[in-house]
Amino acid sequence: MSTHPQRFEILVVPEHIEGDDAAHLAEHAIRSAVVEATGQLGRSGYPRYVGDGVEADIDPATLTVEALLVDGAELDYGLSVRVIESKET
Repeated sequence: MSTHPQRFEILVVPEHIEGDDAAHLAEHAIRSAVVEATGQLGRSGYPRYVGDGVEADIDPATLTVEALLVDGAELDYGLSVRVIESKET
């Protein structure tokens, strides 16, 4: 059984948005997705999470996104992604 979190929320925000406050980030997000663990590792070697059109390899220790596809494509320039604990249960 995995000790990694089973669910995260991914927020796609304009690159200039700073800070780590979840409410602030959510306010400025242009897209959000709740992703759930697949039980597999992605190509990056980190756990793979999928949901709402988003596939992400996330380092659960640092909440760093190591690989990301949104609707099958990489992010456009000027956008960044942040990971927060999911509010959904």
